[in-house]
Parts: sequence; C-alpha cells; structure tokens
Amino acid sequence: MEFVDKVTPLLITYNEIDNIARTLGPLAWARRIVVIDSGSTDGTLDILGKDPRIEVHHRPFDSFAEQCNFGLSKIDTEWVLSLDADYELSEQLVAELGALWPSDLHGGFRARFVYRIYGRPLRGSLYPPRVVLYRVRRAHYENEGHGHRVRVSGEVSDLKAPIYHDDRKPLTRWLASQLKYATREAVHLLETPRERLSKAEKIRLMGWPAPILVFLYVLLAKGALLDGLAGWFYAFQRLFAEVLLALELLDRRLSRR
Repeated sequence: MEFVDKVTPLLITYNEIDNIARTLGPLAWARRIVVIDSGSTDGTLDILGKDPRIEVHHRPFDSFAEQCNFGLSKIDTEWVLSLDADYELSEQLVAELGALWPSDLHGGFRARFVYRIYGRPLRGSLYPPRVVLYRVRRAHYENEGHGHRVRVSGEVSDLKAPIYHDDRKPLTRWLASQLKYATREAVHLLETPRERLSKAEKIRLMGWPAPILVFLYVLLAKGALLDGLAGWFYAFQRLFAEVLLALELLDRRLSRR
C-alpha cells in the first residue's frame, strides 16, 4: 500500500465556485475526498456532486475550528490532508506525497505557500507555513483570533514542495470577510494576556503602527513592489486588513472610556 492510500483530503467549503475546480484538479490520486459545506448556493455543490469520490457533509458554520474538527470525525484513514478551498497542490508536492513514508514518530507535515493573485505568483507574502498533513488521531483544531490552528502530537516535518494559495472570489466577498476577521482578531488581541502575544501581535495591539509597517514590509521586504499590479493589489489588501483591525481596536478602547 502506498502512503497516499492512507490519506484522505478534507475540504471546508462555502460558495467556492471560483476556486473549487482548481483545488480538486491535483487530487486525482485520492480514493475519497471529504467536504464539509456550510450552505453553498453558487454551484459549488453541483461541481462536487459530479465526482463520485467526494462525500459532502452539511454543517452550519460556527467557527473554522469546529468545522475542521467535525470533518476529522468523518475521516476513516490514518492520515488527512486538510485544505482550504482556495489551495492548489503543486505538481512537485503531489509527487512528494507519492514518495513519502513517515516514521511512527511523525505526527504531521508542514507546507509552505506560494501566494498567487489571479494566477500570478508573488515573490513573497505574509501567509505562513501550515501543518496540512497529519495523523487524524493525533490532531485537534483550536480557534485563534480570526483563524484556526491544528495541534498535532508527535514530530512535525517540513514538506519541500509548495502549495499555491489563489483565492479568486469577488473582491466584495473578501472585503466583507475582513470586517468579520477584524472583529475576531481584536477580541483575540485584547483578551489574550500580553505575555502570550508574539512581537507582531503586540505591534498590532498598539493599533496605529501596524498598517504602515505592514504596507512597507510587504512592498519592500517581501518584494511586492517588483510584482507589478499583483504586488500592489496584495499590498493594498494587507494595508486594508490592518486598517480595519486598528479601527476596531480604537473603537473598542474609545467606547470603554
């Protein structure tokens, strides 16, 4: 039995018609794919229904962590490949998975990401590496700010090949999401003891420095300035997200006074 026969891809979806076909394309090796959908109405379910390998479970969305934990309960293989619906496995990563053979000490594997804007790869981004491949029984998701993080027991190693992040949903959808994310992130920063915050989180908690620093960091340190229109688009996205967070923090502090 090859390693990939022990792996089930897990996807979390909600109106991903602009992304889902590209995510499913590199998963031809999978015998079964589990999808947790929270009420798609845009045709996503029609695409998923055409593939007999795909098993869709419907669950109202409450948090990313709970959606993922629910998804883990539906996996019947030893390993799971947890993917967002705007991820696309690179050809190199598919080949790497085919040749992978973990030791008993391994709990999971971490992948790095190449960020794309409408198919155009950026030189760098703020998107961090994530543990995407892991043993089901050694994992549990927890909410953290506006996002979520999987806790895996055992050794975690890095995969060599990347995953592409390429979200092509309408900009209006992205803008609406940032409003919700800013609220959750503000609560996380304000309620987490200061000693448990990272250096970057402490800067964000201050409010005003983060938008300026992030904009310059993305343009200069991450090389977005050399990525043309796609680079400027990404830099302005990150600036907008940080401005929203700064406004949310200021609003909460002023309202308390």
